Amino acid sequence: MKPVDVLGVRVEMPTNQPIVLLRERDGERYLPIWIGAAEATAIAYAQQGVEPPRPLTHDLFKDVLETLGHRLTQIKIVELKDKVFYAVLVIDGTHEISARPSDAIALALRTTTEIVVAEDVLDEAGVALTPEEDDEVEKFRDFLENVSAEDFETPDAGDSDPEVGESNR
Repeated sequence: MKPVDVLGVRVEMPTNQPIVLLRERDGERYLPIWIGAAEATAIAYAQQGVEPPRPLTHDLFKDVLETLGHRLTQIKIVELKDKVFYAVLVIDGTHEISARPSDAIALALRTTTEIVVAEDVLDEAGVALTPEEDDEVEKFRDFLENVSAEDFETPDAGDSDPEVGESNR
């Protein structure tokens, strides 16, 4: 398992599909995961430190864990099967619960929990960038500094969007 950092979310054009981009902490690979608009908003809120007036689902889950005396100890992105990513929430270091990567990432950002990705997932879906492409990542970071969570809201956003690898687009 390789630790990754969340670079952020953006809308991929021309499909208007949100994407979360992870970067291998001690390597050169990036992992793009297409996600739903609601999940993109949840991730963007967490990265921007936005506290809604009422708890959103990920805030609620965090509060429930804390109230019950449990701790989210790690997020694992464990599999890519049929172009769909799978993640696991590790609670108290021993209990594993299946989750969508976008939900796991949104929760990890709220709890400052480490995110790791299976080596075979990075091998299959990770992208190593050339210096020219790395300039695009810098542009992406600039975009992240100016984007707001509202940019990901759409009137028909549902949470039925699969979380798929780059090869599906």
